[in-house]
Parts: sequence; C-alpha cells; structure tokens
Amino acid sequence: MELADKTVGLLLSTISLSIFTYYTFWIIILPFVDSDHFIHRYFLPQEYAVLIPVFAGVILLSFISIFIGYVMIKSKKKRA
Repeated sequence: MELADKTVGLLLSTISLSIFTYYTFWIIILPFVDSDHFIHRYFLPQEYAVLIPVFAGVILLSFISIFIGYVMIKSKKKRA
C-alpha cells in the first residue's frame, strides 16, 4: 500500500509541476516571443490564460458550496 501511495504522490506532483511550468511559460515568457515563432503552435490564445483559471475557480467554489450545504442539511436531520 505504501508503494502505491508514493507512486500516486509522484504522479500528482509531476502533473502539477508540468501544468505550473506550462502555464508560467505561457503567461510570462510567451508574450515576449515573436508571434510568428513556431512555439506559439503549442499554446492556446492568451485570452484562455484568464478564462481557464476563472472557470476552474467557479467550479471549485460551486463544489465546495454544495458540499458545505449538504453537510449542513445532513447534520440538521441528525439533530431532529
């Protein structure tokens, strides 16, 4: 079980580091590269750099709110 946990942790860390590196390069370095450079083919348009995190935040806050509401409703039913 311990080896599986370490493997999952390593996989999640690698994915997180990859996403962080991609996003950082996309936001900080790419605007200074010429627009006709081949590297631009591997990145989405700059508008998505704001839209993706905003939508992800809205979805995350929605799930958190739903979970808190569910727990509050469930705890009221136990008291009654």
